[in-house]
Amino acid sequence: MKNQMLCLIDGEHYIPVTKSAIDELDCLDNNEVKAAVFIGGTEKLREENESHYSEILGVPVFFCKIKDEIPYGLIVDVIKDFNIDVVMDLSDEPILDYSKRFKIASKVINENVIYKGPDFEFKPLKQHDISTKPSIKILGTGKRIGKTAVSGFVSRLIDEKGYEPCVVAMGRGGPEEPEIVRGDELKITPQFLLEQSEKGVHAASDHWEDALMSRVVTVGCRRCGGGMAGEVFLTNMVKGVELANDIDSNLTIFEGSGAAIPPIKADKNIVLIGANQPLNNIKDYFGPYRIGLGDLVVITMCEEPIANKEKIKYIENLIKEINPDAKVIPTVFRPKPLGDIRGKNVLFATTAPDKIKKVLSHYLEIEYGCKIIGTTSHLSNRPLLKKDLDDFIDDVDLVLTELKAAAVDVVTKESLELGLDVVYCDNIPIVIDYTCPNLDNAVLEIVDDAINDFNKN
Repeated sequence: MKNQMLCLIDGEHYIPVTKSAIDELDCLDNNEVKAAVFIGGTEKLREENESHYSEILGVPVFFCKIKDEIPYGLIVDVIKDFNIDVVMDLSDEPILDYSKRFKIASKVINENVIYKGPDFEFKPLKQHDISTKPSIKILGTGKRIGKTAVSGFVSRLIDEKGYEPCVVAMGRGGPEEPEIVRGDELKITPQFLLEQSEKGVHAASDHWEDALMSRVVTVGCRRCGGGMAGEVFLTNMVKGVELANDIDSNLTIFEGSGAAIPPIKADKNIVLIGANQPLNNIKDYFGPYRIGLGDLVVITMCEEPIANKEKIKYIENLIKEINPDAKVIPTVFRPKPLGDIRGKNVLFATTAPDKIKKVLSHYLEIEYGCKIIGTTSHLSNRPLLKKDLDDFIDDVDLVLTELKAAAVDVVTKESLELGLDVVYCDNIPIVIDYTCPNLDNAVLEIVDDAINDFNKN
């Protein structure tokens, strides 16, 4: 079966040259050019008449009704009207720069269509339709923006409401074969996690964190590589979801890794954006593509000195422009110890940026009655983490640590060897703008919508 192709053309090429290119594409065995969209340029264009150029090029030609604008919406409309499989870009500078091409790419692959040019090709992400239960996908625009914390919050919330979720998480340190962790049954102590680590298990992997923080059943998977639009090179997540299908649960949460997107079709998506991220990673490249996938968009780390009010407001407006149907909720994270730290001298180990350490330390002291003697933001840098431990370990009663990176094989191991208690720490998303939707209610609405969509199908 031939690929139904849409060509993007411009007025910087002579029409006979464009016709030659379309004819060559049409001669290829696997192509059938169905239409062309004129995207701008007037240098070699004598008139703007759709029927005139349709006759010359031999396919329907469509012009944007608004002069000098890239017709992103028109491209999507033609894709739908002609059941297009491939969009071939025959334009060039100065009509399309890199930013505009990425914006076209985001629109095109979101329609499950290939976008290609003479030396590039962007494909829609693989989305395996294999879940036998209602499902939610949690994905993000980058690493260290709080996906696992939000996943834990979501799974804990909906478990408390009786939905009985299972989390399937993929990570760069995940197991060779998908691993079930019965967070609803196991007593997950520091000693237990250290035992797992010494057996060769990455016991600070996301699915262990989910199991500990939310006390639900989780399935851990691995992945390697992450493409610009979120495709992974290798993952065993399909196997992981097949395991989850057989687990006694009512809803499955697919958790992304970094900017990589789980290759599993879900009924609804929650997208995370870190206000700490460079703006061009959010508004350019495939940031808009990820934003466009969200039914609920949670902005994390919305506070000084990580991000000022102007940047946060810009991100909110950008999301609403790209995805006007999504609910947008700005949040901050606050630490929540899983054990008693009142009256203790504490070393706090976190992945939070250095510039926010004082805020988090002050919060812990006020809310939990402890004294923060020192902090380290080097959980993902083992040499620097060990140095920080050596600097503070003699002055503290216990170590409070997030369950990430080297939290088990370095922090837990060295602390227990010195006879210090280890308390693990969750991160709770808190809404900063109470004119926004309530986060709990927004999540529960997404869950109900996912269940309804699943039942319709």
